[in-house]
Amino acid sequence: MEKTVLVTGATGFVGSHVVEALQEHEGVRVIAACRDRKRLPAEIHCEVREGDLRDSDYRKAVVKGVDVVCNAAAWTSLWGHSDKSRHLYLEPTLALIDAARSAGVERFINTSTTSAAAPDRSADAMSVGIPRPFWPHLCNVITIENALRAKAGNGFQAVNLRLGIFAGRRYALGVLPILMPRLKTHLVPWVAGGRTRLPIIDGRDIGRAFALAATAENLDDYESFNIVGPTVPTVREVITLLHQEFELPQPHFNVPFAVAYPFAWLMEKLDPLVPWEPLVTRSIIHLMEEVHADNRRAAQRLGYHPLHPWQEAVRSQMTEMKVRETRPMRMARPTTEI
Repeated sequence: MEKTVLVTGATGFVGSHVVEALQEHEGVRVIAACRDRKRLPAEIHCEVREGDLRDSDYRKAVVKGVDVVCNAAAWTSLWGHSDKSRHLYLEPTLALIDAARSAGVERFINTSTTSAAAPDRSADAMSVGIPRPFWPHLCNVITIENALRAKAGNGFQAVNLRLGIFAGRRYALGVLPILMPRLKTHLVPWVAGGRTRLPIIDGRDIGRAFALAATAENLDDYESFNIVGPTVPTVREVITLLHQEFELPQPHFNVPFAVAYPFAWLMEKLDPLVPWEPLVTRSIIHLMEEVHADNRRAAQRLGYHPLHPWQEAVRSQMTEMKVRETRPMRMARPTTEI
């Protein structure tokens, strides 16, 4: 029986890869939801429902006749901007969940992050996220996870995908675009010797994970999965590759996390006094914390087996950035259309 699958944020990094992956599945009718169809990649050939998820009428219309929602719509910030995160991300997403339930959508697949429960409980994707007051947007991600837990049941399934660090073509806000200009200052240190792991994942593997989650049988009312690449490198391995292949400087000194967090706090406090963004923030330090995420549960329940090594994803993104990145990327921007 054919499933109708709606992909929100279809012009963005996650959403475009999800649409592409779903187009390869037989028995799936794909609908792309976005604000501007002109921004859809040329590879996307499906029905388009154009509109703004902040519009209640559009939310009701966009989920009509839909079996599965793959929600890749987001606005994100690596620090601060709590009001924008609430208005542009949290409120529309919670309202979309309610609209989907009311319309009889059977399954809602959510975009989350492996950092939601890191480092304490990140190995268990079913664990409750740990709010970090210094990162308002991450707190909103966790609020959405908790809302899905509460609303799942009575014919409405919720699947939460805690994704690793995005990399690859059509890159969006992430560690690499933020890290690159900071490494060039020669002021960024190793944190804990760069020994912690950075769960980089190629956009194509993200698309595969969503497609599997949209079509998998026999899932429980609420399921959550860590979704990372074939192997998870250390921070040192990633920066060494950037140094050897793209001539970016390596850090010249090392600090422990106990020093990195207070230093990042100081950088945040100085932000109103300087015209540039902070060199480092506590959210960036948090991303450097150990993430004990692997794909075992996703492999067992979804049949997810990633194909694209982190090195391939990094090289692809760096090559694209050479063309598109004409100035340093800001730490708050929409990664996909709302």
